[in-house]
Amino acid sequence: MESISKKAIIMDDIIVREEACDDSQGKDSSACKGITGKRLREVLELSIEQCMKSIGRLKKVLLIPPDFTRMHSGAGQITAIYYEMLKDNCHIDIMPALGTHEPMTPAEIDEFFGGDIPHEAFIVHNWRGDVVKIGQVPGSYVERISEGLILDPVDVEVNRRIVDGSYDLIISIGQVVPHEVVGMANYSKNIFVGCGGSSMINQSHMLGAFYGLERIMGRDHSPVRKVFDYAQEHFLGGVPLMYVLTVTTQTDDGIAIHGLFAGNSRRIFEEAVALSQQKNIIFVDKPLKKVVVYLDEKEFKSTWLGNKAVYRTRMAIEDGGELIVIAPGVRKFGEDDENDRLIRKYGYVGRENVLRLCQEHEDLRENLSVAAHLIHGSSDGRFRITYAPGRMTRQEIEGAGFAYADIGEVTKRYDPEMLSDGFNTMPGGEEIYYISNPALGLWACRERFIHE
Repeated sequence: MESISKKAIIMDDIIVREEACDDSQGKDSSACKGITGKRLREVLELSIEQCMKSIGRLKKVLLIPPDFTRMHSGAGQITAIYYEMLKDNCHIDIMPALGTHEPMTPAEIDEFFGGDIPHEAFIVHNWRGDVVKIGQVPGSYVERISEGLILDPVDVEVNRRIVDGSYDLIISIGQVVPHEVVGMANYSKNIFVGCGGSSMINQSHMLGAFYGLERIMGRDHSPVRKVFDYAQEHFLGGVPLMYVLTVTTQTDDGIAIHGLFAGNSRRIFEEAVALSQQKNIIFVDKPLKKVVVYLDEKEFKSTWLGNKAVYRTRMAIEDGGELIVIAPGVRKFGEDDENDRLIRKYGYVGRENVLRLCQEHEDLRENLSVAAHLIHGSSDGRFRITYAPGRMTRQEIEGAGFAYADIGEVTKRYDPEMLSDGFNTMPGGEEIYYISNPALGLWACRERFIHE
């Protein structure tokens, strides 16, 4: 078990919300400009000042932003500001919280972080080889919070750089938004999954899948979050860690940062959750018959990521309805070669079938995050899922359990350039509901959303 030699930061919570938003005009108000420019930099400077009061001069800093799959988080801009602010006085490493995702390409790094950070500042997290065990969440605790669904303990593994004592300050940067595994993304998830190892990644994903998407998405106190809370309380006490959390939406002018929350207490996460629930959960009054989702080809290259189209809409689609996913950049199933192989082998065949397959096949049982993903990516027969990929064949898509459609034919009928987010009436009178980016929120019918 790895020892930790640094001291935790003592600082006040920093909670800043935009001032120029008239909530009476709704989520899509053009008045919601967000926290930008001078004000954003002032808040980030304040966070560093508070840290330095606690830990003194900074010689070496680790920044942990999300990867390119969180392009709309505002974290790229925040990381760039921190880098520019600190680079002349200390050494800075940047380690994107990849989890099991592909490493960022040089082009993605430049696009996400603005192009002014040298590529040699970046470190690639290897979830299979770079982790050390720092503790274990007891099986008895997991059994209690999962209502008896999971009995096994969870090994807590994180990237060795987080706990080797070499950094004076570690800043974890990311977006709080509804999430299919933990309920609300980021906070300690950025450390335990984004910079974690196979035990936590596999078991947290399966715990969420067992417990049920509809009971988790858009909520704070899920069983998975309780596992992360336990691990943070018991095993990160000596890490000089500060969280910087955002709540964002996409506007005609780009990304609006509606709130920024910095510190190391759970309160900042709770404040961010409350704001995200206001900004990022879109309710519809009745179940939707047909939903069309577009996946930007720069952001979504696999169904592992692209199935946000399924996760984030399943509570809004009626039984017998259809989800059409327009995916010009999707070229594979898994981000990882082994995960891709397993998805191709077993397919998105529904919860009960996946649970049975886990019992029967060791390779799936040893990769529970894949099993959980297969559960998440199925509608369990409730509605039809049709994929129109740009770089995969009919045989591949249908082999994984989806219906296939030719992307040229689909975009001719449902042209993303002509559609607006929300309800659209097509020339023949057909009504569809269009979503231009499923990563930005959670769509739910009010009658299906179970409140905490």
